[in-house]
Amino acid sequence: MSIFDTLQKGMISKSADETQSIAASLAKALPINQVLKLSGTLGTGKTTFVQGLAKAWQITETVKSPTFNLYSIYPGSRQLIHLDAYRLNNPSEAESLLIEEFLEAPYCLAVEWPEKVDGWMEDEAWLLQFSIQKENEHHIKLEAWPSRNP
Repeated sequence: MSIFDTLQKGMISKSADETQSIAASLAKALPINQVLKLSGTLGTGKTTFVQGLAKAWQITETVKSPTFNLYSIYPGSRQLIHLDAYRLNNPSEAESLLIEEFLEAPYCLAVEWPEKVDGWMEDEAWLLQFSIQKENEHHIKLEAWPSRNP
């Protein structure tokens, strides 16, 4: 079964290492310029997931939530753009960041709190839903992955 099929059914992670491992598996199979929407409440593992993407792409810089910067650019074997839209109030604020060029190769854009900028990202963005099932069990599910399915 592919990582896409497994994530579509939903996966449980019991640790940060497991969350990063799930992300690394996905990172190896992602199309080159995929946009990922990472949705879930605080503490559900979104930033930890982005750290796993970064590790898979040999990014050596420490990946942390870019809440105050809004976004960070990480060079590696793939270019990772990590956007935290939590402080944005509408899609036009995302447009003012001038990061449209990051929606195309060679970048992968990972957006935390995508609901804050709904309508701004391309329709081809994949939605990953993060939640906490019970103590120390985080659920990660690929909710939407449109026509560019691998």
